[in-house]
Amino acid sequence: MKTTYHSQKREAILKKLRSTKSHPSAEWIYNELKAEYPGIGIATVYRNLKKFREDGTIQSVATVGGHERYDADISNHIHFICDTCGEVSDVDFEQKHIKLESHLQQKGYSVAICTTNLRGKCNKCA
Repeated sequence: MKTTYHSQKREAILKKLRSTKSHPSAEWIYNELKAEYPGIGIATVYRNLKKFREDGTIQSVATVGGHERYDADISNHIHFICDTCGEVSDVDFEQKHIKLESHLQQKGYSVAICTTNLRGKCNKCA
């Protein structure tokens, strides 16, 4: 029974992360799930996020305000991080990655994943 419940928590953590584009922290995921899963602990969330990150299911975007932020979208894409409000958002600009990957491949590198983080002020804070 414990293994099944643990699996349900793991699935709930991944489902919650996949349900948002906000690039949440472990604390946010924990706070979102604790009402439905009262036995869930913050350590369980961190442990499962680490497992998902290690097996390539999710990615860690950056640490913002002392909290690591996660993304279930593991495709090559760019993130913009606001230094004022901490918002992390996806930037739709594929060409940069294509050119960079092509350049590196010409130099003999094999690119598995390419992520870029831009920092500054978002349009709400600028």
